[in-house]
Amino acid sequence: MRLALDEARAAARGGDVPVGAVVLSGDGTTVLAAGHNEREATGDPTAHAEVLAIRRAAARLGEWRLTDCTLVVTLEPCTMCAGAIVQSRVDRVVYGARDDKAGAAGSLWDVVRDRRLNHRPEVVEGVLAAECAGLLTDFFRAR
Repeated sequence: MRLALDEARAAARGGDVPVGAVVLSGDGTTVLAAGHNEREATGDPTAHAEVLAIRRAAARLGEWRLTDCTLVVTLEPCTMCAGAIVQSRVDRVVYGARDDKAGAAGSLWDVVRDRRLNHRPEVVEGVLAAECAGLLTDFFRAR
């Protein structure tokens, strides 16, 4: 989660909402890819931290299936990112702060564990939640 927090801080420095994500190998020891929100920087509405990290991990592995991988993200994924998580076959999602307004991994919706879908990753929530939420609160307070 520390690397994801570093990524979130990089997003804030660039004027983007401070969300950071990291994709780890199955054993959790190798960082395959990292990303942070780049919507403001790129003008791309899909440039969420999770989507960018997933794209980069797939490119590094040379395969779209991220089986045995863990996605670590500072904020609960939205519906778009939850869809990308399911489609990429990530095995585990670890996130910090809940997103009661737009979260899709257990709070507002639970897309990633919807029994109607063919893939349902494990979800671990609340890792360094206060620190992750604090970054967001500070960012929006300053705006």
